[in-house]
Amino acid sequence: MQIITIKSFGAPDVLEVGDSPIPAPKFGEVLIHVHAAGINRPDILQRQGLYPAPADASPILGLDVAGEITALGENVTDWKIGDKVCALVNGGGYAEYAVAPAAQCLPIPDNFSFVQAAALPETFFTVWHNLFQRAQLKAGETLLIHGGTSGIGTTAIQLAAAFGVQVFATAGSAKKCNAIESLGAVAINYREQDFVAEIKAKTQGQGVNVILDMVGGDYIQRNFSAAAKDGRVVNIAFLNGSKAELDLMPLMLKRLTLTGSTLRAQSAHVKAGIAQELKQQVWPLLNQQKIKPMIDSVFLFAEVAKAHERMESSQHIGKIILTINSPL
Repeated sequence: MQIITIKSFGAPDVLEVGDSPIPAPKFGEVLIHVHAAGINRPDILQRQGLYPAPADASPILGLDVAGEITALGENVTDWKIGDKVCALVNGGGYAEYAVAPAAQCLPIPDNFSFVQAAALPETFFTVWHNLFQRAQLKAGETLLIHGGTSGIGTTAIQLAAAFGVQVFATAGSAKKCNAIESLGAVAINYREQDFVAEIKAKTQGQGVNVILDMVGGDYIQRNFSAAAKDGRVVNIAFLNGSKAELDLMPLMLKRLTLTGSTLRAQSAHVKAGIAQELKQQVWPLLNQQKIKPMIDSVFLFAEVAKAHERMESSQHIGKIILTINSPL
């Protein structure tokens, strides 16, 4: 099969098409003929040599795929050959075939293309786990999202709004702020506005109940100021750095919770649990077209370097998808 290889760590041009044997599904796994794969920030870091794959994971890039099941490993009873699925994979997504734990597969929603389905797993698993499991976000609360037009951001806005949450989101251009508003959130242009002051003004000085932050750096301290009493701050990335000098007194005075996670390091048991909750509570919304992934751009398999360049430009709004010699 064809795969995307990394000839050496570095810029996007280190990515090239190569060959590899088709993997065989192990106990509890399925083999998927991949039609589309998602591009995610961890892929960029892995290509740069900053995010090595776990020892038991495929070294091939790619964390979410959509396609058709072509083989079943032992003890797989929930799926059959020919089923169309999207899946959170433990690496190996940039390939014509990928293995996935059966418990991390989900049916492709009604009337979804493979491209749309490939935009779901990594972002929806991440958002569900961090906002609804870790931060216990619930109807009637307020949420601030930093990076509102990323794949994670556009997913978080839609999911939170669908569950009755008032959403605010930051972005750095008028175009991105317009996209945020189109999804039903209140946009804050961080280049022109102080998000702390804006949040306090828009919440009558109360602050927000939950903050989802992928920026880090000086945002960490400012998040404490923007959070309401008993607020929860969740860090899932640190685009501006993971180190900061902090005054932690607000954590005590406001009774704040500061938490965070990475998805790839989670156990198979945790990921299976997330998949089940998504199937029960989110997939009906997708099937009814009440929410759907925002797709920024689609690239052919051999254009993978351009796809990475697009993500690194930070100009994208929504998810970037790679198609793999297959129907959309």
